[in-house]
Amino acid sequence: MAEQVAAMCDQLIKAVMVIMDAETSQIYRLEALKFCEGFKETSTLCVPCGLHLADKSQPAVVRHFGLQILEHVIKFRWNNMQQQEKVQLKECAMQLLTNGTHSILEEESHVKDALSRIVVEMIKREWPQHWPDMLKEMETLCSQGEAQTELVMLILLRLAEDVITFQTLPTQRRRDIQQTLTQNMDSIFSFILAILHINVEDYRRLKEEPVHEVKAKAHCRVAVATLNTLAGYIDWVSLVHITSRNCQLLEMLCLLLSEPELQLEASECLLIALSRKGKLEERRPFMLLFNDVAIQYILSAAQTVEVVERRYIFLKRLCQVLCALGFQLCSLVGSCPEVEVPANLSKYTEALLAFTTHSSQFLKSCTMMTWGSLFRHEILSKVPVVLEMAVKLLKVSTTNLVKTGFPSRQDSPSCVYSRMDFDGDEDFSSSFSVYRAQQGEVLRTISRIVPVEAFQTAAEWLQFQIAAPVDPGDATSKTAEGLCSLTSPCVLQWDAVTVFMECVMHQIFKSLDDEKLPRDQSMELLQAVLNYETRDPLILSCVLSNISALFPFVTHRPEFVPQVLYKLKLFSSSNLPRSRAVKNVRRHACSAIIKICRDYPQFILPCFDMFYNHVKELFSSDATLTFLEKCSQIEALVLISNQFKDFEKQKAFLDELMTSTITQWTSEEMTSVLWDPVKFLLFVGADTVVTEAKDEGDAAGHNRGELSFSLNAMLAVVKRARWPADLEEARAGGFVVGYTPAGAPIYRNPCAAQFLAFLPNLLALIRTQNSLFIPENVARLSETFSRAYDVIDGDKFIILGLPQPSQDNYDAPVNKSPLDRMQGFFTSLFENCFHILGNAGPALIQEFYTVERLAEGIIGSAFASLDHVPDHRLRSQLVLSCPPEYHESLLRPLLGPLFTYMLQRLNVKWQVINQRSSDRAVTQEMLEEQLVRLLTREVLDLLNVSCISRKVPEAAANKEENDGEKEDVAMESVQAASSPQPMEELTELGKCLLKHEDVYMSLLTLSFTSLSWKDTTNCHRTASMVCWNLLRQVVGGNLLPEAVTWFYTSVLRALQVHGQHDTCNVTLCNLAMLIYDNLRPRYIELRTVMTQIPNINMEALDHYDQRLVDPNAQKFGEKKRKDQFKKLIAGTVGKALCQQFRKEVHIRNLPSLFKKPKPDKDIVETEQLGLAALFNAKNDGL
Repeated sequence: MAEQVAAMCDQLIKAVMVIMDAETSQIYRLEALKFCEGFKETSTLCVPCGLHLADKSQPAVVRHFGLQILEHVIKFRWNNMQQQEKVQLKECAMQLLTNGTHSILEEESHVKDALSRIVVEMIKREWPQHWPDMLKEMETLCSQGEAQTELVMLILLRLAEDVITFQTLPTQRRRDIQQTLTQNMDSIFSFILAILHINVEDYRRLKEEPVHEVKAKAHCRVAVATLNTLAGYIDWVSLVHITSRNCQLLEMLCLLLSEPELQLEASECLLIALSRKGKLEERRPFMLLFNDVAIQYILSAAQTVEVVERRYIFLKRLCQVLCALGFQLCSLVGSCPEVEVPANLSKYTEALLAFTTHSSQFLKSCTMMTWGSLFRHEILSKVPVVLEMAVKLLKVSTTNLVKTGFPSRQDSPSCVYSRMDFDGDEDFSSSFSVYRAQQGEVLRTISRIVPVEAFQTAAEWLQFQIAAPVDPGDATSKTAEGLCSLTSPCVLQWDAVTVFMECVMHQIFKSLDDEKLPRDQSMELLQAVLNYETRDPLILSCVLSNISALFPFVTHRPEFVPQVLYKLKLFSSSNLPRSRAVKNVRRHACSAIIKICRDYPQFILPCFDMFYNHVKELFSSDATLTFLEKCSQIEALVLISNQFKDFEKQKAFLDELMTSTITQWTSEEMTSVLWDPVKFLLFVGADTVVTEAKDEGDAAGHNRGELSFSLNAMLAVVKRARWPADLEEARAGGFVVGYTPAGAPIYRNPCAAQFLAFLPNLLALIRTQNSLFIPENVARLSETFSRAYDVIDGDKFIILGLPQPSQDNYDAPVNKSPLDRMQGFFTSLFENCFHILGNAGPALIQEFYTVERLAEGIIGSAFASLDHVPDHRLRSQLVLSCPPEYHESLLRPLLGPLFTYMLQRLNVKWQVINQRSSDRAVTQEMLEEQLVRLLTREVLDLLNVSCISRKVPEAAANKEENDGEKEDVAMESVQAASSPQPMEELTELGKCLLKHEDVYMSLLTLSFTSLSWKDTTNCHRTASMVCWNLLRQVVGGNLLPEAVTWFYTSVLRALQVHGQHDTCNVTLCNLAMLIYDNLRPRYIELRTVMTQIPNINMEALDHYDQRLVDPNAQKFGEKKRKDQFKKLIAGTVGKALCQQFRKEVHIRNLPSLFKKPKPDKDIVETEQLGLAALFNAKNDGL
C-alpha cells in the first residue's frame, strides 16, 4: 500500500510540474491535466496521496494540489465514506492545521487558502450536529501560534462567505449553520476582538524593536487576517454585536486608522459597519463617531501628501467612511427623537470639505451624494453650519467644475491620481461627465437653500470670465490660427462657468419670490454677455448657453427680447469658416431660438414680424444656410404663431410659409420621382459612380437637400402647430368645430390643409423607399453607394452598446465621404416620413383619421415590400391618439396584418439565430442579432401599449427598516415585483381587437411564442404584463384543448430557455401557475403535459390537482401554493451554459436542530372532529 501510494505520488508530482512549467507544450500539459483529474475522480488512493503531497516538505504547488485532492474527496465522496474514514480525515486535517504549515510569514497564501477550504467543507457537512466542539477546537488552535491563528481566521471568513454571502449550501444546512453562528455570535465576536486586541498590542510593542521585527510582522499579519474576517461578519450580524460595550469595536477600528499597516483593513470594516441599514434605534450608537476624538482620528489619518497606491486606496475608503457616517446622520436626525444635531457638526463638514477639495476626482465624486443629502435634509439644511458650508461649496465648485486632470497630461495635481483611476483620457472624460452631473445636482440643491449667494457667485464668476483674455494655451485649433481647442484653458473655464450658470439660474426662479429676484443684476449680466465679442466657436457655444440660462429674467424686462433674438440670429448664420465646431454653434443657436419660442412664446410674439422678415431675408440671401437650419427657423415661427389664437390668421400665415414647399412637393416632376423607384434613385444620384467628394455632382446633392427640406419643414409644422390649450380661447379663435357625443370638443388644426395636400406623395415616398430594397432596385445602386442602405456607424455603436469614438474632430472640416452623406440621407429621409405620420395623429386628430381610405393608403405604402425591408428600417407605427370610434375602421385593419406578419418574420429570424454557426464576422452577426432583439421588443411594446391598460403599483415599503433575513425578503420581493398583474385590463383598442378572433389569436400566439426567444428582457416583460392579461379574456370561452396545451407548453419551453435567470424564473412560474390553476379543472390535457416533465413527483401532482378540482379540499395559502407548484415544474428549468457540465456537489441535510418537522398527515383528513369533540373538555389535543 505504502509503495503504491509513493509510486502514484511520484507520478502526480511529475504531472503537476509539467502543468506548471511555462515551457511545456499544450499537448503535454493537457495530458498531465487529464491524468490529475482522472486520478481525483477514480482513484481509491486520494486520501493517502493527498496527505502525502500536502506534506510541508513538498514544493508549494505540489502541496496545493494535494490539498485540492483532499477537498475534492470531501466535496464529492463524503456521503459515501464510512464514519471512521470521516473521523480519520478530520483528524488529519486538524493535524495539518496544527503543524502542517510553515511559519506565518513563509507560508504561501494559496496553500493557507486551500487548507482552510478543506476544513470549511467539513464544517458545512457536519457542524453543529456531528461536530459540536468545532468552535472550541478552533479557539484551542489559536493558542498554538500565529500561523494557526491566521488559519482559524481564514476558516471563519470562508465559512461566513459560503453560508451568508454566496449561499452555496442547501437551504436547511445553511439555516442550521447560520442559526448556530447567530446563537454563538456573542462569543465569536468576543473571541475575534480578543485576538485582534492581543495581536495589535503585541505588534505595537514589538515593531519599535529591530530585533523583534519578524515577530512584529507575524502579529501584524494575524491582525490583518482578523480584520478581514471581521469584515465578513460585520455585514450581516446583528447590529447589537457591532455597537455593544459602548461601540468598543468601532472605537478600536478608529484607533487602527493611525496604523499604516492596518489602516486599510480597519477602514473597510468601518465602512461596512456604517453602511448598514436596519432599525433606527439600533443604529443610534453610530452617532458616537461624531465625537471629537473619532473625527480627529479620521482627519489625522487623511493628512498626508504621499501618493502611493495602497495609501490612495485607504484615502478612498476613509472618504467613503465619512460619507457613510453622513448617511447615518441624515437617517437618524429627525427620524429618531433621541438623536440631536451633533455639537461638532462643523468638524465633520470640514473633514468632508477636505475630501471635496482633494486633487482626486474619485474622492470629490464620493462626497457629492453626501452633500446632496445634507442640503436636502429638512432639519440639517437649516443648521447655520450647513448653510455656511453651502456657501463655501459654491466657491469650491468654481474650481471643481473645471475639467482638468487628464491622465495623459501633467498640467494639474489631479493627473497623478487620474493615472491610477482611469485607463485613459476617454475613460476620464466619461467619469468626469458623471461627476459633473452629480455636482450639478448639488448646486441646484444649494441654490434652493441659499439662492442669493448662489446668484452672486455665478454672476461674479461669469463677469470675471467675460473680462478675462482668451487663452488658447498650447492646444490650439488645427484649422484656424488663434482659435481654441477643447482642452484650451479658456474653453475649460467657459465650459465650467456655463454649467454653473445653468444649474443656479434655473433654481433661483423656483426659490425666490418675484419681488426678490435680482432683476437689475441679471440684466446687467445679460447685457455683458450680449456685448461679448469673440470669433471662437467653442466659446460662442458657451456664450449661447449663458444667454439661454439668463433669458427667464427677460420675462420681467421684455425690452431685451429683440436684442437677444438678434444675437441668436447672428449666431445661427455666422460666417465663420465651416468646421464641425462652427456647425455645432449654428445648430446650438437654432435650438436656443426654438427653446425660447417654445417656453416663452407670449414674450416673443411682439417681435414676430421682425423675426419673420429676418427669416425671409435669410432664406433668400444666405446660401450657407443648411436645410436643417432653415427648418429650425420655420419651427420657431410656427411656435410663435400659436400665440395668434386666431385660426384664420394662423392658417393664412402657415399657407404663406409653406406655399413654395407644398407647390414643389406636389409638382408633376416631384410626383413622378416619388412614385417611381428608378427615377428616385436617379434623382438623388444613388445610381451614379462618384470617385471623389467634389465629383458627386451639384444637381443630385441639391435634389437631396430639397427633399430633406420639404420633409423637415412639414415635420416642423405638423409637430408644432396647435390650437390654444384653453377651451374658451380655442372657441373664440375658431379652433372648435363641434363636440363628440361624450361632450369633448373637436378641434381643427390650421396646418391641416397643408398636411392633407402633402400626404399622398408622402405615402408614395414611403412605398418607394420600401421598394428600394427589392433586389432589382438594389442592383441599380452604383459601386460607390452599394452600402448606402447599411446601418450608419453612429447607430451601430448605439445598437451594440459600444462607446462612441472620441470627438477630437471638433475643428475638422464638415466634409463627409459621398457614401456617408448618402447613408445619412436615406436614414433621415426614412425616419422623417414616419415621424410626420406619427405626429399627424395628435396634431390633427379627426382631420387625420377621417382621411378617405387612410388604412388602405398606409397598408399600401408602409406595408409594401416588407419581406425585403431590413430589420433596422422596420417601424411599428401606432397612433395612440386615435379616437375609439376609428379603431374598427383604421387601427384594426392596420394592426391585424402587422402583428400576423411580424409573428412570421420574427419566428424565422429567431430560428436562424438559434441555428447560426460562428463562421461569419462576429461584429456583423452581433449587429444582426441585436437588431432582431430590438425589433422584437418594439413589436411587443406596441402590442402591450395597444392592448393592456396598466395600473400604477402601490409604493414599496421603506427598505431601511428591513435588514433581517435577507434571503427570504429578497425572494419575496422578487416574487412580488415579478408576478403578473391580473388586475390589469384591456384598453379600448384591445377590446376592439378581441372581437376579431383571427387578430386576437395572432396576438396570443405572438406573445406566447416570444417567451422562448433568446431575449430575457422581452421574456420578463411579456410574461409579467401581456400573456395572462390577454389569455384571461378568453379563458371562459371555448378554447380548443390543443390551444390550451400549446399555451401551457410555450411557458414551460420558456422555462427551459430562461429558467436559470431568477427574474424570468419567478415570472414564468407565476404565469404557468395562473394558466394551470385556471384551466386545469376544465382541461385534463394539462395534467398530461405535467406528467411529461422530467423527475416530476406524481404523488405531489395528485395532491395539487385534488386541491384544484375538489371544491371541498383544503386550500393552501398563496405562497405555499407557489412553492409547491415551483417544485412540480422544476424539471423544466434549464441550466445556464456554465452549469450544464459542472459536477454536482451534494450536501446531505442533518437532523434539524431548531424546529421539529411538520407531520405529513393532515389532521383534518385523519381525525373525525365533530362539534361535540371541539367542546369536549377531555380533548387535550385542542
